[in-house]
Amino acid sequence: MTSLSAYIDHTLLTANASETDIRKLCEEAWIHQFKAVCVAPAYVAYTREMLEFCPIKIEIATVIGFPFGYSTTATKVFEANNALQNGATELDVVMNISQFKSMAYLSVREELTQIAELAHAHHAIIKVIIETAYLDSFDLYTACEICAESNADFVKTSTGFAPQGADVEIVHKMRSILPPHVRIKASGGIKTKEQAITMIEAGAERIGTSSGVAIVSAS
Repeated sequence: MTSLSAYIDHTLLTANASETDIRKLCEEAWIHQFKAVCVAPAYVAYTREMLEFCPIKIEIATVIGFPFGYSTTATKVFEANNALQNGATELDVVMNISQFKSMAYLSVREELTQIAELAHAHHAIIKVIIETAYLDSFDLYTACEICAESNADFVKTSTGFAPQGADVEIVHKMRSILPPHVRIKASGGIKTKEQAITMIEAGAERIGTSSGVAIVSAS
């Protein structure tokens, strides 16, 4: 298996994260050669400065409509465009779960398609967070189908704010539903090397975690 570091989105999305904390996050990503850092939108420009002279490519991910997804489409599009202008190369977008649960599937798809087109026009990628803790089997299938139709690059399990985060059986199901070109990011509650490996074996190609250093340092 590829080095675990290459799967990890090194994440810090706490409300009280300071610039010092973000600088440490970037230093850790540099040292351990993580795939990406994931920071709040307000820290995207600062993160770009911190990684400017990094000798390896570390993606800058940020969150859109986080953590509940029920911002208006106009707000999400503005937030996405602003993040891209500030240097984000990956957008982790929370699906509008409220609309989804109202079966407004067309509106959900149109919103995600609009953001995906914007991201791709900037040579960035979009990961759609579907918050699997709130989805039954039919919902999971439908959400994955909508994400694929919207040209999402990844479907992501969780924000970390729901009652449950990534679940290995759900990742298995997602991989069986999604077409091969749509990848999976497992996130929420992944704190150990064993958990990370299990998620990857189930089909995840990214791991979102704030425990990246502990995971790659474990024997």
